[in-house]
Amino acid sequence: MSIDFDNIFQHVIPMDDFRLKWRFTEEKYDKLPDQHLDKLKPLDKEAAKFLWDYIAKTNLHNDAPFKKDFFQTIDKARILDGNKKEIKKWLYHRGLPFDKPIFLSWDETDAMIVPWKLLIKYFDSFYYGGSDDLTIIDQSLNWALLFFHEDEIYFGTKKDFKSSETFTDIDFIY
Repeated sequence: MSIDFDNIFQHVIPMDDFRLKWRFTEEKYDKLPDQHLDKLKPLDKEAAKFLWDYIAKTNLHNDAPFKKDFFQTIDKARILDGNKKEIKKWLYHRGLPFDKPIFLSWDETDAMIVPWKLLIKYFDSFYYGGSDDLTIIDQSLNWALLFFHEDEIYFGTKKDFKSSETFTDIDFIY
């Protein structure tokens, strides 16, 4: 059976089988409360590969951070020491419904489905600067989020969207 967005939830695995579980289950990193941990849906390797290939086939990252003209608007933020609240506010202002399931793809073997609200709340558990390039999408690809390993976040949308002015004085790589 081939994997698609209609059956991807059948490929959820237990958190204990997820390679990046330590980010969410160990005190040393971030131990999420059980009621939030239960909402994280790690995917098996086949589903992770499906998401990785889906993103690649759309050429989403052909240009950095996103393919030229793929989105109408690209907004960006920079993760700095002490600006966790600003990042959460910036993510909140993307305007997505809190309960919307979103797809996180770290690489071709690691992926997860989470509600948008939990990505906002625990963004620094999902993304580790310096090591992660994390792409976040929904199946429509009307928007995408890239946590770039240089502590930069890029949000692309096909909608008319007013970019944030919070990070306008910061130099970005892209």
